[in-house]
Amino acid sequence: MVKSQSTNLSDLPVEWLTVPVQPARAIAVRRRSGQGTPLVWIGGFRSDMMSTKALALDALAARLGLPMIRFDYAAHGESPGAFEAMTLSDWLADTLAVLASLQDQPPLLIGSSMGGWISLLAVRARHRLGLRAPKGLVLIAPAVDFSEELMWNAFPDVVKNTIIEKGVYHQPSLYGDPYPITKNFIEDGRKNLLFGSPIEAHAPVHILQGMKDDAVPPTHAQRLVDHMPTTDVTLTYVPDGDHRLSRPQDIALLERVVTRMI
Repeated sequence: MVKSQSTNLSDLPVEWLTVPVQPARAIAVRRRSGQGTPLVWIGGFRSDMMSTKALALDALAARLGLPMIRFDYAAHGESPGAFEAMTLSDWLADTLAVLASLQDQPPLLIGSSMGGWISLLAVRARHRLGLRAPKGLVLIAPAVDFSEELMWNAFPDVVKNTIIEKGVYHQPSLYGDPYPITKNFIEDGRKNLLFGSPIEAHAPVHILQGMKDDAVPPTHAQRLVDHMPTTDVTLTYVPDGDHRLSRPQDIALLERVVTRMI
């Protein structure tokens, strides 16, 4: 890992972490030193490590003297790459590389939206290799299996046909420019589906879910809970919360949950 100079985006320097894939690539990481349980931020689809929640958690880690690591998936934020060329498996590989770089105590994983799905996949992959489980997981509007359940199954035939015939569809977004949904992304997502079989987190889980979430419906969070019969799971609904859960009161709730989990 090579450190670069600090930027005006953060008081922490960017580090470049090599992901051991072929061809190898590097992703941008910001690492805060400290003692105790490391916090690991695992972001959402098209989000990055400079998001409101990620920065709030970094500030919390600083106040508590805890280590924390934030990173940008390939083709997100400061990490290079062509977004249309990436799949969920690529971003899972990025996450596993970050977790492999931690040498101290088991971390607390904090996964937002797609990051919730990737967090659970990462725990499963590490368990299969005999690697240590995390201390816990905090999942914010976890979008488990979203490429199939919330995208493909909800797309009208005209959109499905566009993806099949052209290889990509540009999905309008409430949070910025349209984003590409590729055939490769959909097909790769099917290799990573979790629903349909029991899901083992191998650690306590706390889910935060907005009741007014227009991207990941509250029923999706309950479905996840139903798939975790042997896991210690807490599900907290935010009655007036949206998908982002980034208002001051949402951040305060997240901070309380993270503090309790560590």
